Amino acid sequence: MVKAARKYNRIVQAGTQRRSDTGLMEAVEYIRQGNLGKIRVVYGIVYVERGSIGKVDGPQPIPQTVDYDLWCGPAPKTPLMRKSLHYDWHWVWPTGDGDFGNNGIHFIDVCRWFIGADKLAPRVMSIGGRFGYIDDGETPNTQIVFLDYEPAPIIFEVRGLTRAKGDPAMDEFRGTRDGAVVQCEGGYFVGGWAYDNDGKKIRQFKTTEGSGHHQNFIKAVRSRKIEDLNAEILEGHLSSALCHMGNISHRLGKEGSRDGIMEAIKGNKEMVDSFDRLQEHLLVNGVDVKATPRILGPSLTMDPQIERFVGQLSEQANGLVSRVYREPFVVPEDV
Repeated sequence: MVKAARKYNRIVQAGTQRRSDTGLMEAVEYIRQGNLGKIRVVYGIVYVERGSIGKVDGPQPIPQTVDYDLWCGPAPKTPLMRKSLHYDWHWVWPTGDGDFGNNGIHFIDVCRWFIGADKLAPRVMSIGGRFGYIDDGETPNTQIVFLDYEPAPIIFEVRGLTRAKGDPAMDEFRGTRDGAVVQCEGGYFVGGWAYDNDGKKIRQFKTTEGSGHHQNFIKAVRSRKIEDLNAEILEGHLSSALCHMGNISHRLGKEGSRDGIMEAIKGNKEMVDSFDRLQEHLLVNGVDVKATPRILGPSLTMDPQIERFVGQLSEQANGLVSRVYREPFVVPEDV
């Protein structure tokens, strides 16, 4: 899409609306000016309840109102093996990428915006699983993804289970269930506020959640200047690719014990903290990790210049970067 936009001189905007949030624009500039010191780590948070999608014992009927061939598009046209055709496509790999790619794209983009990363992360690792229920879903409902940017990494946390078994409320991290937490040397930013390290409010930024995004697109269409776009398609590509990188690590992962995972992340105190909090989350939800195990994804190395994995497991990882398109729904290599 980026290559096509450049070749044909088109104005193409990504739907990461928070790039048009005027309050966030002010916050990004405030952080980059060093008002809270250097950024140490940025957290992306998506804690949204996702219940089981159930389990079927055979192919399900396709709604008569649906052209299933068109609905599948480039994905394999296989029998429907879940109760609901619509929406639950998010939770199976041929058509979805879990909540990291569903809701996570909006907040991973904010994380990347704060640190000013204009390329893919050089390393990625996932820890997660589909915890607490056995159903026809495939994607993790709970996940930690580490993106090894320097000097400040991104740690993304996804949770689909509630705060505790029998408790309908969701967890929070630094007061947010969905957003970015920017931890700096002298304080942190979350939810429209800058705080000092004791949690005292320093400054408010009136966030708008991206109102004005459509107007921004129309402005750029009229001006024909891609620099007028708040979320140009390259930004959408990079942030989407980070979600796919995390999921590729998960898909190449293996069942891991608590001790094995701690060994893999030792020396990274932020990841250890995230994993400790994840463990407590599973405990209070009564999750049996023997029935729904933890999956430790490998640490994969990315060459940001060519946007391909290199080194250990690179062949398997690059095999998941794209798909074999089902004809005639083929995206051409030559745009």
